[in-house]
Amino acid sequence: MTNNINIGVIGYGYWGPNLVRNFAEIPGAKVKTVSDFKPELLAKAQARYPNIQVTTHCRDIFADPKIDAVAIATPVSTHFDLAMAALQAGKHVLVEKPITVSSEQAMRLIEEAEKRNLVLMVDHTFVYTGAVRKMHDLVATNVLGDIYYYDSVRVNLGLFQHDVNVLWDLAVHDLSIMDYVLPSKPYAVSATGISHVPGEPENIAYLTLFFDGNLIAHIHVNWLAPVKVRRTLIGGSQRMIVYDDLEPSEKVKIYDKGITVNGNSEKVYQMLIGYRAGDMWAPHLDMTEALRTEGLHFINCIEKGDRPITDGEAGLWVVRILEAATQSMKQHGRLVELNLAEVAA
Repeated sequence: MTNNINIGVIGYGYWGPNLVRNFAEIPGAKVKTVSDFKPELLAKAQARYPNIQVTTHCRDIFADPKIDAVAIATPVSTHFDLAMAALQAGKHVLVEKPITVSSEQAMRLIEEAEKRNLVLMVDHTFVYTGAVRKMHDLVATNVLGDIYYYDSVRVNLGLFQHDVNVLWDLAVHDLSIMDYVLPSKPYAVSATGISHVPGEPENIAYLTLFFDGNLIAHIHVNWLAPVKVRRTLIGGSQRMIVYDDLEPSEKVKIYDKGITVNGNSEKVYQMLIGYRAGDMWAPHLDMTEALRTEGLHFINCIEKGDRPITDGEAGLWVVRILEAATQSMKQHGRLVELNLAEVAA
């Protein structure tokens, strides 16, 4: 029987408790130590999990030879230093999204992990939901036909972040979903946004992504909306998907709707657009908590030496888009091209 993978968790604020809870319940994993610089948070962790060790110094986790892997749930500005220290200490790493504040930092982490033959995985949680995995399968098996568009809205009131703009906070989810679901990558982006709080990052943004062919993607994110919306539309030549993450059960609905173009396309006045309206159905989804599925995947990759679905390269690609989008936004939507050759390499 394989020994448990001992895990150290750094950060027990917003997301850390979810990581600890899931790793504490996953077969093959054991949370050995939790680190946070706030003693009151560590007291909560130890009250709920009396057998774990706690420390205000994350270096205690790096120095412990019995800890195999480190999960990092801290502000993005700290990700690089913590992940690099963990890798250099010989630990596998799961880091919260986005992986780093720059593509240069992400590339350095990827290189370090590969040099040491360690697992580097990014917590792109939505990729591990039953809904997103179902959408991936539907696109991969050509149920939708040719993909025409990907359109996503992720808005709510707050939480305003002080260190990153709304794209880095919210759009990172949609970009990780899009990267997993769509079969191709965008070659350019255009973004616009604005801040309504003086001196603070943009709180509303619109991001458009351009692909080869006639596929286009659009992401709308906003911290200043009166309602919470988490909805994605994927339009294909044969069928269309509506993914609403706030739906309690039928999160994914497939519509047999679309258009047919008849007539001579060279003579526009003779062209007839026909509308097809068929059935809607909601497929059965795996309702396992995404973080549990993700945690199991992380442990499995460590044990078998497999590459995670959301590996360092996936994290790097999302950061590349966010960097380009931020650059475009500063220039009022100027088109910024992405270097696909770098990603392929």
